[in-house]
Amino acid sequence: MRVLGIDPGYERLGIAVIEKRENKDFLVYSECFQTSAKLNFNERLLLLGERVAEIIEKYKPTAMAIETLMFNTNQKTAINVAEARGVVLYEAAKNNLTIFEYNPLQIKIAVTGYGRSDKNQVTDMVKRLISIEKKEMKDDEYDAIACAITCFASYRVQNINQ
Repeated sequence: MRVLGIDPGYERLGIAVIEKRENKDFLVYSECFQTSAKLNFNERLLLLGERVAEIIEKYKPTAMAIETLMFNTNQKTAINVAEARGVVLYEAAKNNLTIFEYNPLQIKIAVTGYGRSDKNQVTDMVKRLISIEKKEMKDDEYDAIACAITCFASYRVQNINQ
């Protein structure tokens, strides 16, 4: 099974592809895809959709795990992130991926066992749970990996309960 993990955003989109082999999770690919603030918002959305489509075509995941939104005080930013998230969901649906959505609490519990973990704790546990060869990564990549790990963890639980 191969999962595309997404940490949604329109300025920075965290993307990760992880794969399960022999009961171990492997990082196949990750990046923090950035769009320029100099572009109009519609162009940024187009670039996000094109990049996600390229990743799906190249790595052929069977599922996508995406973080749900936490609304903060900046409504304009939240709406823009929601629209970027919609573009990603569209690409996943268009490519017949099974879509799993997780809120930040679910991701923190799946990765660290504690729902109030901070970013450093999540990043540290991601590094322990999956082999990462890249030297430098942005937080968005770690968040995308954590989301994909959550998908595998919840998928295991679902299979055990059936």
